Amino acid sequence: MSKKIQDEIFNEENKENRKRLVIRIIKILIAVFILGIIFMLYTTYISNTWIIVNEKRIINKNIPDSFNGTKIIHFSDLHYGTTMTMDNVKEIVKLINDRNPDLVLFTGDLIDDHYDLDNKEQEKLIKQLNKIDASIGKYAVIGEEDGVSFNTIMTQSGFNVLNNEYDLIYKDDNNPILINGLSSTLSGLGDITKTLKYYSEDNHNSNIYSISIMHEPDNVEDFINTNPSNLYLAGHSHLGEVRIPFIGNIKGIEGAKKYRNNYYKVNNGELYVSSGLGCDGKIRLFDRPSINFFRISNK
Repeated sequence: MSKKIQDEIFNEENKENRKRLVIRIIKILIAVFILGIIFMLYTTYISNTWIIVNEKRIINKNIPDSFNGTKIIHFSDLHYGTTMTMDNVKEIVKLINDRNPDLVLFTGDLIDDHYDLDNKEQEKLIKQLNKIDASIGKYAVIGEEDGVSFNTIMTQSGFNVLNNEYDLIYKDDNNPILINGLSSTLSGLGDITKTLKYYSEDNHNSNIYSISIMHEPDNVEDFINTNPSNLYLAGHSHLGEVRIPFIGNIKGIEGAKKYRNNYYKVNNGELYVSSGLGCDGKIRLFDRPSINFFRISNK
């Protein structure tokens, strides 16, 4: 075989190899592009609106017999105007009412601070939130992004806003449970002394089962260092929005630097931090929006 023929064969083989390489690169780029689109759609749309309900059972000997089986819904950080629309609110209301709760607790950040809620939309939001049924009551605390419309919306929706206040809740007999509500400390509104006023009053029941609701989870330290509660519920961090499997939220934010994940045993109490419903960063990964659903009993 002559050298010319050998060169032609070699060149043809090189052309085929280059062609196969180009085709392989194109396939890889197409695959990366498709995966990128899927990732964007999942993290931006599916993962942001696919709401889950986390069910937990809480047992504590201080819970009165009359409260055995009481159902509590905890939701937080709606951030209406970001990833949450009115249709999402309707879905949330249905998810709550389907569980026939006795108590419904909201821990702040109702409207995103970058969203301008007009009067018509406010009326629609009130109408939807007012549909939430709770046989004992509905309570809320103020988050750092809640503006002047928060109290109006929540009170007209049937919520009792606990602005550094407490309430005694009764069911069927004279043995109550206590609920404390601490306003956001990041907004400068929180006052732990006022929130825990019940404990400074005479003739209080030291064995009363107590629930403390707050926006920023790190404020649990204020309760631990003064008058510990049995159950703490908070929001604010959204649990990071982007979480690493088996590790969780690796980056704390102001107000949630110590308590970054969804559950902690604190002294003789329990802290549950909501992942929230809305999303500040527009993207969620391994951190779906959620509602907490508790059943409490003394045995």
